[in-house]
Amino acid sequence: MKANLVLPLLLLGAAGHGTIALAQSPGTFSVTGSLTTPRTGHTATLLTNGKVLIAGGRTLPFRLLATAELYDPVTGTFGPGGNMTVARSEHTATLLPDGRVLIAGGSIIPGDGLIPSNGAEIYDPATGTFAATGNMIGSHVCQQATLLETGKVLIAGGSVSGPADRVPDAELYDPATGTFAATGAYLTDTHLYGFNTCRGSESTLLADGRVLIVFESGGAELYDPRDGAFTRTGSPIAQGYNDGLPSATLLLNGKVLVAGGASDGNESPTGAELYDSRTGKFTATGSMITGHALHTATLLPDGTVLMAGSFLFPGENTNAELYDPVTGAFTATGNLITARGDGQTATLLNDGRVLVAGGFSPYPGITSNAEIYHPAALVPAPRLFSVSGDGRGQGAILHAGTARVVTASDPGVPGEVLEIYSTGLIDGSVIPPQAAIGGRLAEVLFFGKTPGFPGLNQVNVRVPSGVEPGPAVPVRLTYMSRPSNEVTVGVR
Repeated sequence: MKANLVLPLLLLGAAGHGTIALAQSPGTFSVTGSLTTPRTGHTATLLTNGKVLIAGGRTLPFRLLATAELYDPVTGTFGPGGNMTVARSEHTATLLPDGRVLIAGGSIIPGDGLIPSNGAEIYDPATGTFAATGNMIGSHVCQQATLLETGKVLIAGGSVSGPADRVPDAELYDPATGTFAATGAYLTDTHLYGFNTCRGSESTLLADGRVLIVFESGGAELYDPRDGAFTRTGSPIAQGYNDGLPSATLLLNGKVLVAGGASDGNESPTGAELYDSRTGKFTATGSMITGHALHTATLLPDGTVLMAGSFLFPGENTNAELYDPVTGAFTATGNLITARGDGQTATLLNDGRVLVAGGFSPYPGITSNAEIYHPAALVPAPRLFSVSGDGRGQGAILHAGTARVVTASDPGVPGEVLEIYSTGLIDGSVIPPQAAIGGRLAEVLFFGKTPGFPGLNQVNVRVPSGVEPGPAVPVRLTYMSRPSNEVTVGVR
């Protein structure tokens, strides 16, 4: 099939994959099914099949949970999802390029304290089971986990279990070997400042592949996976968040929105600021309508950020608002149905809605309630094209600069550049998609509009080394934490 035939067929198949009509009033929350167990401090991970894995956490009376459950957006219900190997709370969950989920660290001692663990395990959606993987070098709780462009996972930041402790050093998980290894050391003294909140740091993957870490002490650093080193960058305008960190959200323009948080004597902060990685500086932006700390912040496909819930004195609230990076202002949106403050999760679903589940409500009570936010426009996850037109099987993926489809009889080779065609990338965004070939992340060389074909996106990638050869090697994009459908190519 020649390129001048492939691309028009793709455009025909693109119809119906844009914005979805809304049935619910935009900017409002609606009730969905309840969690099978009330929980807080759990994780929520959007799987490649579109379901959400809810794992671990705590329930009353501060009992740790090993159970997991699955949310199905089609039916709006939660169901059993198996059991972790260890009950844990305030851990991390990271979707790996091969579709499995890395569960790491967290508190494993019952009670209200935060006793960190070095344990880790893998959830396999193909079998619905959890299995142990290599242990971390240090014991981590309330840390962050970031999938890097290398395909490895950076474990960084977190909290400490006592005033004499320090936050463990950062480390890297390699899915290929199932082991953790040391990486560069922080420049911030994580012992000096105590890190007395669960969210003692906040990590954000930048568009250029580096990771911004904002510490509760008010300092900030950049991690560069190319040399495994941390370097200092500008400090936030608000110096210190020792009563609760703000959220830090990468915007479509490449800047990071740092909003909310709390420090001694400032119990209802409304301030927000922007970090620009090009200048290494933080600058003020519009203030929030209501103070937020220990809230959720979700980047929506239209570029706005949904801020929901908060734990501030005198307690939890139902407030939700939207940040618009074009105007630099926050505006009100519909309120949460259930007041939530700390421990809840917010997950952007494949159809553009947001699932909010669990959390303290009110403290020390823990809720099983879940609800759905309906944005002004429902923008679906990216969609890859196949030669058959049904989004399955042989992908409409070309050897770069040719009219040749990458098939079993004309396979790609490691190091070769391929052209992947899709819909779903946001015009003007600097955030690159992540492309997985054979369960390994591929280097993205170009992404954006396909020249001469309006409505079609193109992603040029390099076939990674280590891919197991075969006639039908899976290919998938992940964009704004949402995975596309899976197609296949031949690789030798």
